[in-house]
Amino acid sequence: MSLVESGILAPLSQIFIAASTVCNNPRMPTYRLTLEYEGTRYHGWQEQKNARSVAGELRRAVEEAGGVVRELGGSGRTDAGVHALAQTAHLRLQGAVDPELFQREVNDRLPADVHVLSLTAAADRFHSRHDAVSRSYLYQISRRRTALAKRWVWWVKRPLDDRRMGSAAAFFAGRHDFRLFAEKPSEQPSTIVVVDKVEVATAGALILVRVTASHFLWKMVRRLVGTLVKVGAGELDRRALEELIAARTPKSGKGLPAEWTAPPSGLFLESVLYSGDEARGPIRPAVPVSGEEGV
Repeated sequence: MSLVESGILAPLSQIFIAASTVCNNPRMPTYRLTLEYEGTRYHGWQEQKNARSVAGELRRAVEEAGGVVRELGGSGRTDAGVHALAQTAHLRLQGAVDPELFQREVNDRLPADVHVLSLTAAADRFHSRHDAVSRSYLYQISRRRTALAKRWVWWVKRPLDDRRMGSAAAFFAGRHDFRLFAEKPSEQPSTIVVVDKVEVATAGALILVRVTASHFLWKMVRRLVGTLVKVGAGELDRRALEELIAARTPKSGKGLPAEWTAPPSGLFLESVLYSGDEARGPIRPAVPVSGEEGV
């Protein structure tokens, strides 16, 4: 039974309201959405013809709730198996809706692993990708085997020195060519990325890595994390790391970030900031894992 049938929500005819009350463009009002999702069952955020995607599920739910979608876009693509704590999207509809009621109707039609946290009226020209000023990803490395959080961590069996990882993380900050850390770099307009900060923290049995930048290359964060794990395991020293970050082409006989790519299970799109948004707080686990290092 849906929320409408149960009497909790108004009928769809009451959800669609006079456009002048929520936006300046009655023909195609714009809404800003924030979503969380568990990405294990999806081939990423982006809509695809022959694969299940988060954006595809959102479009379906919006249309089933009575919305006519004119444009749907996200702040960025998340890869297959990657999760989100706060993905931002923009939605342009034919006709205005009551945001609170429409959010409830959409959530009632979404699968359990996708949830709209907020849906609010936005400026007509708001674009979730172009207007974003900063993005952060959170990666969770587990130092122990876990039965309950396997889908949300990368369990690294060998001992890791989180202090060494924290010191090494500072080398990634700044403007660098991340060609060696990108999948298919030749297909990118540019492989230059300005990284604001890379932070390493611990929480229970987890080592947390947060990477903040204006944008990211395909698989860049997962390869950066994999490289930090090599440092934490004592398999990559400071000098080798500096050479790797500075290099544009691989050196013969040397390992490469592509070989050390962390799995998608531990990666979360943590937040996307826009002009006027509050600064991010301290690093916190997306899914806590108690205990200490061990097998």
